[in-house]
Order: sequence, then C-alpha cells, then structure tokens
Amino acid sequence: MPDRSALRKAIWGLGLTQIIGYGTLYYSFSILAPAMAREFGLTQGWVFGALSASLFAGSLFAPTAGRWADRFGAGRIMTIGSVAAATALALCAVSPGRVTFVLALLAMELASSFVLYSAAFVAIVQIGVLRPQRSITHLTLIAGFASTLFWPLTSALHTHLTWREVYLLFAVLNLGLCLPIHAWLMRLSRRHATVALQGEGRALAHEAGAPLDPRRGRVAFLLMLAGFATEGFVLSAILIHMVPLTAALGLGTAGLFVSTLFGPAQVASRLVNMLFGGRLQQTHLAVIAASLLTAGLCALLLTTPWLPGAFLFVFLFGLGSGLTSIVGGTLPLELFGREGYGARLGWASAARQFTSSFAPFALAFMMARTSVANSLWVLVVVAATGVIAFLAIALLRSRAGRVAFAIGGNPEEAT
Repeated sequence: MPDRSALRKAIWGLGLTQIIGYGTLYYSFSILAPAMAREFGLTQGWVFGALSASLFAGSLFAPTAGRWADRFGAGRIMTIGSVAAATALALCAVSPGRVTFVLALLAMELASSFVLYSAAFVAIVQIGVLRPQRSITHLTLIAGFASTLFWPLTSALHTHLTWREVYLLFAVLNLGLCLPIHAWLMRLSRRHATVALQGEGRALAHEAGAPLDPRRGRVAFLLMLAGFATEGFVLSAILIHMVPLTAALGLGTAGLFVSTLFGPAQVASRLVNMLFGGRLQQTHLAVIAASLLTAGLCALLLTTPWLPGAFLFVFLFGLGSGLTSIVGGTLPLELFGREGYGARLGWASAARQFTSSFAPFALAFMMARTSVANSLWVLVVVAATGVIAFLAIALLRSRAGRVAFAIGGNPEEAT
C-alpha cells in the first residue's frame, strides 16, 4: 500500500485528469456543437446524432476496456488513453469533412473508455488502499468541478477561437497535463500493485453486510445495470442540453448562469457523503441518488419558468449526479468485491454509456415533435425506474441479511 503522501498525490492528480478529461471530451461539446453544425452544413440534431453513435460504439468497448484494466493495469491503460484522447481531439479539429469528423468523434469516445471515471476507479483499487470507497469519494469530489469550469471556459474560449482551435488547445491539455500524471500513476501502481488480502476482503464484506448467493448476485447485477442505464439516459439527455433546455423553458440567458450551479451541487453532495456517509451502505446511497435526479426533474416541471425553481432543479439534479458518480464506482465494489472489479465496472459503464449514447438525440427528437414539458415527463418516468431498480437491490440485500442471521445468528459470521 502506498504511503499517505503518494496516495494524496495520486487522488489529486487523478482529479485533475478527470476534470480535463470530462471537460474536453464531454462537457465542451454542447457549447461547440452549433458552430460545428454550421460549418459542416448539418442540423444540430444530426451533430448530436453523430455524438450518440460515437457514445454507442464506446459503450460496446467499455467491458473490454475494463478487462484490459484488470489484466494490464489501469495506470498503463490511462497513459495510452491520454495519447489517444489528444490524438482524437486533434483529428476532430483538422477534419476536412463530415465523414472524418464523425470518425474523429468515434475515436474520442473510444479514448474516453481509457481515461474517465471507470479507469480511474480501477486505478485506485489497484494501488491497494484499504478503503478504496473513501478514495473514490475524494476523487469524485475533486472532479465535480469539470462542468463548472469547462462550460464557461469553453464559451469564453469560443468567443476568441474557432471550435477547431479550441479542440486543438484541449488536445494539448490532454497531452501536456494528463499524460505525465497517468504515466506516474502507472509506475506507482506497478510498485504498489496488490491483490486484496483475505482480511481486507472480510472487512469489505462486513461493511457491506451479508454476501449475496450466486442467484441473488446475478439478479442484483442485472438490476444494477438497469439502474445505471436509466441514470445514464437521464443525465446524458439533460447535461448535453442543459443550457439550451433552460433557455427554451423561458429562462433566456439566465440559463447559462443557472447551469453553473450544477458543478458546485455535485461537489456539495460528495462532500456531505464523505463527511457523514461513511457508514451508509452503497445500495442506500444509490436509492438516494436516483431519487434526487427524479425530484430535480419534477421541481423543474412544476416551477418553470420561475427562476428559483430552476435553481432548485439544478441543485437537486447536481446532488443526484454527484452521488451517482460515487455509486458507479462503489456499488459494484460493495456487492461483488475487488476480484474482477475492472470487468464489472466495464459492464456498468457500458450500461450507462449505451443509454447515454442515444439520450441526447432522443430528447432533441422528442422536444422537436412535442412540448419540452412532455419530453421532461418522459425523463421523470425513466428516472423513477432507476429508483425502483436500486430499491430492489436493497431488498435483496435485506433478505440475504435475514437469511444469514437465521442460519448463523450473526450476518458477519455467514461470511
């Protein structure tokens, strides 16, 4: 296990690379998309459709990326991913036509499988820390500033630079900052890589409660994928359209200002969880996260175009998103342990990314064919489905605990 100083540096370094990764590969797209559409003679719907196709391809690759992280080490995967992300951004910036532009978008999304949260969570576990869940929370706390920084930063840059020049600058950020950090992390992981000790496995099992039997484990895994899929759809649909959506609901230019609260809300939820959620089971945290997303959408629908209501929506939605990012890394670890963690996380990422791939296009299509309010009510139903999935997992764990107690008198003894 690395010393505390090295661990702190690793978490802060990963936090910086996650801010840059999400900011350059994801959050900046909605700001630059109108200029891209104009230059290539496309509608914005087609541009978002190209992004959706790229996200879909990335979702198919995510399980493979997870297995590679298990096999070759997440540090090495992230180092290669930094080069791939910079190359993809540069190719997108110099693409002469529509076909090369779409292929470059595809390359960007494939590269994201190597450098974003899933790979970073595996890297934390592979370093060998005793309490990886807490370190994952620390990481998401830092990375929560990605949207707050990159939405206004991209807008400011775009007032002076073309979208191509902005992407070239972002390619330099990935190559100049993320690559050295990931290369150092690769060396750190190589020195401290461990397979979880049996005692550590017991500690994780005791914190989580009674283990699930194979049949319940399979059901819980499928429910977890379903819950992550619904959250991925809702988050992707809203985040890609956040600024234009708030403007369409009557907030005008205040929509951009309101949207900047999203990042701080994410950070606030992670900070509260880090300080007070140490004993909270991750299944319960998953239910809370999905419920906050649903409540945020309801607040927007019931109060629009009231400006304080929009603030409430962004705040609740940001809280839910912040906790969702944590649960995405900690719930598979709590339910199934460290062994094969990268592969399971890859499947979880695939579920989120699969639905995320067509969510922006689906929301744009619905808003074009019907009212914005009706489109958002559809998202409410999808978000509520996620709440039900995570509640079912909590019920499965509760029943497993009662069975273990009946057999052994103590759920911990059943492990």
